[in-house]
Amino acid sequence: MNAASDINAVVAGARRQGLGDLLRRSAARVPDKTALVWRERRESFAELDAAVNRVAHSLADRGVAQGDRIALYSHNCREFVLLYFALARLGAISVPINFMLTADEVAYILGHSGAVGFIAEDALGVEAEAAVKQLGDSEIRLFGWIGSNGLPAPAGWAEVTAWDDHADASEPDVFVGDDDPVQLMYTSGTESRPKGAIMSGRGLIAQYMSAIVDGRMTADDIEVHALPLYHCAQLHCFLTPDIYLGATSILLPGPDPATLLRTVETERATKLFCPPTVWLSLLRHPDFDKYDLSSLRKGYYGASIMPVEVLHELAERLPGVGLANFYGQTELAPLATVLTPEDQLTKPGSAGRPALNVETRVVDDDDEPVGVGVVGEIVHRSPHAMLGYWNDPAKTAEAFRGGWFHSGDLGIMDADGYLSVVDRKKDMIKTGGENVASREVEEVLYQHPDISEAAVVGIPHPHWIEAVIAIVVARDGTAPTAESVQAHCKAQLAGFKVPKFVTFVAALPKNPSGKILKRELRTEHAHLADPPR
Repeated sequence: MNAASDINAVVAGARRQGLGDLLRRSAARVPDKTALVWRERRESFAELDAAVNRVAHSLADRGVAQGDRIALYSHNCREFVLLYFALARLGAISVPINFMLTADEVAYILGHSGAVGFIAEDALGVEAEAAVKQLGDSEIRLFGWIGSNGLPAPAGWAEVTAWDDHADASEPDVFVGDDDPVQLMYTSGTESRPKGAIMSGRGLIAQYMSAIVDGRMTADDIEVHALPLYHCAQLHCFLTPDIYLGATSILLPGPDPATLLRTVETERATKLFCPPTVWLSLLRHPDFDKYDLSSLRKGYYGASIMPVEVLHELAERLPGVGLANFYGQTELAPLATVLTPEDQLTKPGSAGRPALNVETRVVDDDDEPVGVGVVGEIVHRSPHAMLGYWNDPAKTAEAFRGGWFHSGDLGIMDADGYLSVVDRKKDMIKTGGENVASREVEEVLYQHPDISEAAVVGIPHPHWIEAVIAIVVARDGTAPTAESVQAHCKAQLAGFKVPKFVTFVAALPKNPSGKILKRELRTEHAHLADPPR
């Protein structure tokens, strides 16, 4: 190494800005402030920082090195947070996995990512072991077991809890560059198999700044995190920005309404993110009005548009809460646009305007901007954007054509610059905040021996906001039932992907070129989720 490269390395070290640095700086600023609350345990920023270092050394002792992919398969828990930051400090790449996926789906992600480590929670142990068995020969050499529920680790799996007992609490000496990959976030997208979005520290931190500024977040926030951390919304719009700011995070294993309401009251929480389905579950809880929720000041929703009547009800029953809509997608880490509290009722149904570090356009099929009120594809230009899709240069080039990231969503921009999402270009369905690719469900339906044709669409639903439904043409001489079709899907798909309604028709509507007219299907079958008269 010559003198010039030596000084370049020194300067780069002095200018470092990675995920691990965010926690260390907060620990230096507010060492004694509560950083994380998990069950009965309350940790200060200094304690959390030291615990992350011990776990990082434990991982390094087990051979984890910079660039390694380590899969995290867990419900929300303290160990997930420690591992996420510890891997970032080692320059390893975390691969969060949706805990609702089937063993087949988990095995695909493990294999596609080339994971060398697989860390699973005991509650998901059966699926985890089935995925490993199904994967067969693989690169995995490290198996970690998170014993959140007290279940013993199977043979060959190491207890992760013990990794926090490492003697060395110093920070590992690893330099992670701004654009080095730090995470693979898998998204179903619009394909039959998920794609791995490669996230860098620079992209994530740019997104944190947008979330902090446009979400009006401060170090005084006390936030309850109940939605899953495997999902980029809770992890990257809320938990990590809180760590960055030095705010307090209360971690729950899931969004149980009673537990959420009780936690907001007892912790005097000021901030809460929920998709519309969870806000609805809170409002409909019989004890909602018995809890003291007066500490709440900031509320956030995303994944789906909030029904206007629900916005009115939230304003009436939580008058001190300013609501904001965060719209985006995994490939943008995920924030793209924000609808502020002041705009909730003046621009109902809107996704808002571009966030601080985002430019957004609506374009035609030639990637030319369309006029006000004209439907086109939503595209973005932002440092939030992923580095590309893992091992898929063709799809990366397609997504970034023309120097803009193509969302696949169709939208309209109004005269004031507010975006409204009107459709999904490739029939993505968002049910309960989760993405479902219609093509993936259709491929499973076509494996049913009694099905001749099938189409999957989303329709409005009073609880799930959008429900997956299947419109099916039976093979001649057969008589499949809705129950048999759903059972067939349950055997191969995560529960949230299984059609909630199955209806049978003589033929599917098609245009002259043979394309199924899904817009007609949505309209014709929209009544399926109507409440009984």
